Amino acid sequence: MDRGTELSRAEVKMSRFISLVLRHRPEAAGISVDSHGWADIDALLAGCASHGRPLDRETLERIVVGNNKKRFAISADGRRIRARQGHSIPVDLDLSPERPPEILYHGTARSTLPAIFREGIRRMNRNHVHLSADYETAVQVGRRHGQPAVLAIQAGAMARAGAEFFCSENGVWLVDHVPPAFVSEIGKLESNA
Repeated sequence: MDRGTELSRAEVKMSRFISLVLRHRPEAAGISVDSHGWADIDALLAGCASHGRPLDRETLERIVVGNNKKRFAISADGRRIRARQGHSIPVDLDLSPERPPEILYHGTARSTLPAIFREGIRRMNRNHVHLSADYETAVQVGRRHGQPAVLAIQAGAMARAGAEFFCSENGVWLVDHVPPAFVSEIGKLESNA
């Protein structure tokens, strides 16, 4: 299967459920995740079935490969799965600090801009703020939240000021907080809504 595998509506819906389970609420499928976010695949499949969401291994693998954001990772031994980032439950993803590019991007809804320019970008209920290395990804993220806005983040300057950045396996940059002094808006975008 190649990276461009198109998921069916049912698979997209199941992907969202798996994301909920692995990032926020393992109990929604009656499973547990370890301190690094890993869950046993057999337990996940059984938990999904017992909670009215039957899933087989082949479909799970199609979801992992076909997810356009590459949200999930399967362990080298093929026995465990985890979300690559986005957790609200405490997990250690074993990421080492990395030097970020000078500029990263953050997509958001225009309605959040006053708070962001006042308080910075906060992680809210997640473990980290998510940033992207490319503008287009930030546009897509912003559109999911309403009328979009894309912010340029002076990541290099933040790192030189002491902020620690991490990069997940799927290229999402993670940081604890982005102070307002390091944020600027990139023009106005039109909503596709």
